[in-house]
Amino acid sequence: MRKAKPIVIIGVPLDLGAGRRGVDMGPSAIRVAGLHRRLDELELSWEDWGDVEVANPGARSASVSGMKYLDEIRSTCDALREHTRKAMAVGAVPIVLGGDHSLAMGSVAGVTQHLASRQQKMGIIWIDAHTDMNVPGSSPSGNIHGMPLAHIIGKGDDSLRDLAGVRPMLEGRNAVVIGARQVDQREKEQVRDSDVTVYTMRDIDEKGVSQVMREAIQIATHGTVGFQLSFDLDGCSPFIAPGVGTPVQGGLTYRESHLICELAADSGKLIAMDIVELNSTLDVVNKTAKLAVELVGSALGASIL
Repeated sequence: MRKAKPIVIIGVPLDLGAGRRGVDMGPSAIRVAGLHRRLDELELSWEDWGDVEVANPGARSASVSGMKYLDEIRSTCDALREHTRKAMAVGAVPIVLGGDHSLAMGSVAGVTQHLASRQQKMGIIWIDAHTDMNVPGSSPSGNIHGMPLAHIIGKGDDSLRDLAGVRPMLEGRNAVVIGARQVDQREKEQVRDSDVTVYTMRDIDEKGVSQVMREAIQIATHGTVGFQLSFDLDGCSPFIAPGVGTPVQGGLTYRESHLICELAADSGKLIAMDIVELNSTLDVVNKTAKLAVELVGSALGASIL
């Protein structure tokens, strides 16, 4: 039995990438819901490094080249990159608590930087109702939380796709989206023109989530040392995760969500995790925050028996 790596928790109270405020309270809500206690129950070694400082929006809040709060989000992602890089350098698994999904550019950048120093590469499995592959010219809103995966695979704004100093941060052929069911019309062109594999909810209906996740792990780990699991809680059904800013009906069930995380743990290839888009102002008795704690536990090896 392999020894579990230590865990580093990093909070990112960022909500500037989203169209609706409130996800900045996500990191605190997840902690309050019992994350530390769950890690203790799993007998894992962990440290909580607190929250990354989020840049305050300046007087100019209008979009820059079709991107709202670009400077502030880039600054926050820069800070997060340093935190995740340092966590990787000490041999830990960074668990990043969001905050909106634009933060993934920072967390991936840090992991990529660490691996690049060792001539290694990573993959990513992106759980989301959306593909998050808009670029400034295709986004109907200018909200950057709809753009992070595009920048991670090397498309879009130069200052964001260069966050790691390596372009792309990871190859599109090692990126997988699971759970997509709402994609902007012009964004579909970006998805089709990429090497990213997308499993929609129809694919999950037809294949089953077990087969989809096993295929995703193969794709994300082909030629890499492992993968980051970037879990947007709106990938889940609003019935089990009501506290998200962009809910979409027909998402992952409770057991499907856990099985994704359990299979990630079983693979032995999970090197980092984001859990994002928890909006406490929309949650019901902290239901979504408690789910987030459970999912992190499953990704770190919790099992029924």
